[in-house]
Amino acid sequence: MEITVSPSQIEGEITANSSKSAMQRALAAALLAKGKTVIQHAGFSNDCRAALGVITSLGATVHIDGQQVEIWSKGIHPQSHTIHCGEAGLCIRLFTPIAALHHEELIIQAEGSLLNRPMQFFEEVLPRLGVACQTRQGLPPIRVKGPLRPVSLTIDGSLSSQFLTGLLMAYGAVAEEVSIEVHDLKSKEYVDLTLQIMDKFGVKVHRQGYERFYFGSRQTYRPTTYTVEGDWSGAAFLLVAGAIAGQVTLRHLARESAQPDRAILQALYEAGAFLIWDDDRLTVQHHQELHGFSFDATDCPDLFPPLVALATYCKGTTRIKGVSRLAHKESDRGKTLQQEFGKMGINIQLLGDDMIIRGGRPKAAKVFSHHDHRIAMAAAIAALRASGDVIIQHAEAVNKSYPEFWIHLSQIGGKIKPAQPFPVVS
Repeated sequence: MEITVSPSQIEGEITANSSKSAMQRALAAALLAKGKTVIQHAGFSNDCRAALGVITSLGATVHIDGQQVEIWSKGIHPQSHTIHCGEAGLCIRLFTPIAALHHEELIIQAEGSLLNRPMQFFEEVLPRLGVACQTRQGLPPIRVKGPLRPVSLTIDGSLSSQFLTGLLMAYGAVAEEVSIEVHDLKSKEYVDLTLQIMDKFGVKVHRQGYERFYFGSRQTYRPTTYTVEGDWSGAAFLLVAGAIAGQVTLRHLARESAQPDRAILQALYEAGAFLIWDDDRLTVQHHQELHGFSFDATDCPDLFPPLVALATYCKGTTRIKGVSRLAHKESDRGKTLQQEFGKMGINIQLLGDDMIIRGGRPKAAKVFSHHDHRIAMAAAIAALRASGDVIIQHAEAVNKSYPEFWIHLSQIGGKIKPAQPFPVVS
């Protein structure tokens, strides 16, 4: 699907979409908690739907009523030998160790770009836990045969914190007097989010910084009622829209969230945007010329696309660190951002681990999302003050994380054709 975004004046108020990071972790905890769990303000992006499918395949019963999800679980009792994770990176890394708690062989399937994302971590680590594990030369699909038996071990956290998240949540169900030591952990605050949700479901992990995670006496996940907080990753795009093209207010954002992408506030502030908090309502508005800034996105690499959209309208030069974290996303995002923003006349250089953006006014262009949700959203935000229309090819990619995006953007003044490309989400 192609979407055309025309120059627009932004003004309005939106309830932030649900965090897919928190939603998927909560679904994993609900599967491991025997009994009935209720998840409120649930999200239904493609990644979240993949996770719902996984817990159903692993034995949970799910009932959806609006934005509330009820989950009944008796533990892991696979209904199929094949588990489908779609194109959800967190989903496959989260549920592979959890599936390995079961004693039968299970096949963890992927599709799309996820088929080319590295998974050799599991072949290196799971056999040390008594799990037979086989991948397709380090790529999905993944075959596992447990049961997983926790032991103290040391792992490399440099590729993604999501591997650690999967181990922590699986260990939480069966571990006793063991620890996980981690070297060079990236995206540390996503681990904070994992531990917060585990604690909400009754499992406490003792840690020493981000280097050692210790499990004492054996614990049990307990069913609960959990409200999914707003998604800072998706909100970042609309907040940048307010900073460059008017004013926007987002509701249901946790000011003290463990989500690392709340760091977008730092970048907006440094660029010269005006920010106002009022309880859980955050307003960002454009009130002066924006200027270039420096930002380290190593621990929040998903912010690169909205940061590039912001930097596009900043006078001077912006430097963003952490390009090495972008190679194994839905696209090679460093090169993709350089290529697609280049079509709009924006100069982006990749120098080692740094991205250098020279501010300017984007021109009319046709760009390609590369089937990457965050590239599609970044191009749309950059189009809001372009010199002409920007056409975005494969704009439906936003469904992966933020299916409401096009509707929300139009509700705050974004001029979009077609006007309602997707059904309105209540």
